[in-house]
Amino acid sequence: MKTYIVGNWKLNFTVGEASIYLHKLLKALPNYRDIDVVVAPSTIALQPLSLQVDRHKIKLAAQNAFYRDYGAFTGETAFSQLRGVADYSIIGHSERRYIFGEDDKMIAKKVAAAIRNRITPILCIGETESERAFGETADVIRDQLIGGLSEVADDNVDKVIVAYEPVWAISSSKVAKMATPDEIAEVVKLIRANLKEVYGEKTAKEIPVLFGGSVSPANAGAYLMVPGVNGLLIGGSSLILSEFVDIIETAKRTRS
Repeated sequence: MKTYIVGNWKLNFTVGEASIYLHKLLKALPNYRDIDVVVAPSTIALQPLSLQVDRHKIKLAAQNAFYRDYGAFTGETAFSQLRGVADYSIIGHSERRYIFGEDDKMIAKKVAAAIRNRITPILCIGETESERAFGETADVIRDQLIGGLSEVADDNVDKVIVAYEPVWAISSSKVAKMATPDEIAEVVKLIRANLKEVYGEKTAKEIPVLFGGSVSPANAGAYLMVPGVNGLLIGGSSLILSEFVDIIETAKRTRS
C-alpha cells in the first residue's frame, strides 16, 4: 500500500503565493512511486495549480465541495466541477463539522459525490477532548466512520481514505495536546475493527488510514511507524516548505 502525505493549506496563500510554493515544491521533490504527495489549496487556486502541477510528483486535493452536481446553490463548488482538477478531496474535516455545522448525513453525501465524480475522498473522523474524557471515543469513531460511508455502495468503499484527526490534538485548538503513538494505534484498531465488522476483512485491510493532528518533522517518523497508519494529514507544517519536504523524506525513509 502507498504512503500518503497530504498537506492541508486551509485558508492560507493567495493564488500567486500558492503557485510559487508549488513551483518550489516540485523542484525539491523527486518522483516517488510508493508515496502520494498531495496538497490541498484554497478552491480559487485549484484550477490554475492544476495547469502547473506535475501529477507524477504531486496530486491536488480540494478542501471542500458540495454534494450536488449542479443547481441553484449560490457560492458552492460541485465535485463535478472539480473532476480533472482535483484528484482527492478532504471531507468531514473537524473545522467543517464544528465551525460550519456539517453533520454525518451531509458528509456522507459528499463522500458519495466525490466517488461518483472519480475524486478520492479523504474522510476525516475524530473525537473532541470532552468526548474523549467521557469515554465516548469508540462511539464517536464508529458514528462518524460508518455514518460518513453510509451513502457509498459496498463495492466502492475501498475507494475511500480515512483520516483519524482527533480534535484535541489539532494545533489550532485551544486545548490541543500531542497524541501519542499508543493513543493513535488504539483508535486505528477501532477504525479497522469497525470496517471489518461492516464491510469485511479484505476491505478493512485495503482502506488507507492516515493520522492528522499537529504533525511536524519532529513527530512524523513516530506517527508513520504506528501499526495500521498509511500516511499523514498535515496542517501548519505543510505551509513551510522545508518542514513539508522533511516530512516527505521521513516518509520515504520509513518505507525503506
